[in-house]
Amino acid sequence: MGLFDAIGISGSGLTAQRIRMDVTAENLANANTTKAANGKPYQRQEVVLQQLGSSDFGGALSSAVQQTSSAVPGGVQVAGIVSDATPDQQVYDPGNPEANAQGYVKLPNVSTVTEMTDLISESQSYQSDVTAMQTSKSMFTATLGLLK
Repeated sequence: MGLFDAIGISGSGLTAQRIRMDVTAENLANANTTKAANGKPYQRQEVVLQQLGSSDFGGALSSAVQQTSSAVPGGVQVAGIVSDATPDQQVYDPGNPEANAQGYVKLPNVSTVTEMTDLISESQSYQSDVTAMQTSKSMFTATLGLLK
């Protein structure tokens, strides 16, 4: 593992969490959008993440002990952004111009409680990545100080 791989891994986490926060903010902004560009209610979006690098701890540990460089640095990346498959909400509001013949309005499948919970989790993950990056930086600085 190279000197700056830990910073790269933390950086990939920062990027992934920022994208998750952006998608969550978009979901919150469209929580009441009854007609999107396709004419249907807005569909909640979710971010799919995937692991980079070696997949097991044992392999990474043995390559570190043997000091081989065959292990690829890990991290995370966004594999895609997908629509949530949960059905739309239906609210009885016969006075709404978007109501159907029975008086129901189709609203997006976005729950503000779920989105705010996700936003808190994403924010804490982002802060954890910042802390890991700062710790790596201070360790590298101390190492370079010893080599002087």
